[in-house]
Amino acid sequence: MAVNINNVYQKVLALANKEQRGYVTPQEFNYFADQAQLDIFEGYFNDLARFLRMPSNDTVYADKVDAIQERIDFHEKFRQDVTMSSGGVGTLPTHYKIGKLSYNDSGTYREVQLIPQNELNHYVNSSYLNPTTKTPIYIKTSATAIQVYPTSITSGVTCNLIEKPATPDWGYVVINGKALYNSSASTNFDLHEAEENNLVMRILELSGITLKDQVLSGIALRDQSTDKAEKNS
Repeated sequence: MAVNINNVYQKVLALANKEQRGYVTPQEFNYFADQAQLDIFEGYFNDLARFLRMPSNDTVYADKVDAIQERIDFHEKFRQDVTMSSGGVGTLPTHYKIGKLSYNDSGTYREVQLIPQNELNHYVNSSYLNPTTKTPIYIKTSATAIQVYPTSITSGVTCNLIEKPATPDWGYVVINGKALYNSSASTNFDLHEAEENNLVMRILELSGITLKDQVLSGIALRDQSTDKAEKNS
């Protein structure tokens, strides 16, 4: 369920070259492709937060939330190993966003609760909140490092996460001075297949600005706005 990068590039070329408005080189396309994919991906979380704030429970609203969540779920991974070492120190796997952490307590998965660092002493010094293997906690010590309590936990910690999309790349070989598509050296867009047209329009927008072609940019922006309006209708 990925978007074929060559399909997108050919559409971009066909539209950008219409009436000889300009040529998007493979190097430019790859740069724009990465930015366009990231823009769309990050937009999911902004759109989801916006819809969840809306006081509505109708079917149309629910369908919009489900559609966005489906695109996010495409990148979600469950029970990914956290590298643990002595003293409860852990290293998170590469991620875009981290979800819940769990500890495998002899076959029973216990949620590891994230707490703010400034509340740690309150937990560890409390007879009621003091963490155990049945009620573990953790703090973040950096973007990728955590400290788990009790510190006797040195293995069996996993996490749910959302991966950052793989960087798209239109691979090619040069024959007689012309760049020809090489599928074996290419990486497709790591987005839901329904995003193909949005990718084309976003790349055209970026390309138009770079080429200083305001007409091309205007067409891309207008088409992108129309597409968004149709999605939200």
